[in-house]
Amino acid sequence: MGRRKTFEIPGVAHAAPIPLAAQVGNIVASSALMGVDASTGKLPEDGVSQVKHLFANTAALLRAAGLSADDIVSVSVLLADNSLREEINRYWLEWFPDASDRPARHTTVHPLPGGMQAQIQFTAVAP
Repeated sequence: MGRRKTFEIPGVAHAAPIPLAAQVGNIVASSALMGVDASTGKLPEDGVSQVKHLFANTAALLRAAGLSADDIVSVSVLLADNSLREEINRYWLEWFPDASDRPARHTTVHPLPGGMQAQIQFTAVAP
């Protein structure tokens, strides 16, 4: 058995042979997470729904790793359309209401494959 531990969540998976997240020591890093509806395994067509499922999937993955949003150190967001930034920020402020206690974040607007409108990738530190 290697020193790396990996994490998955039901209903959400990459087409490529990569885990949703991996941990070595106390560092947990996610792969690019997508806004797939975990109950159907399908990607909604609209960006707002994708963002909703993106945050739900991120929360589920954190739980699977024994973490919470409080353990996140850094977040990268990819958006296909900058108009979704407001929706990302809505969830961001729900998750991190204290302006002096938020993870670092970088947002990039860039075309995404397969109808994806948003992706998140995070790095967290396990307690």
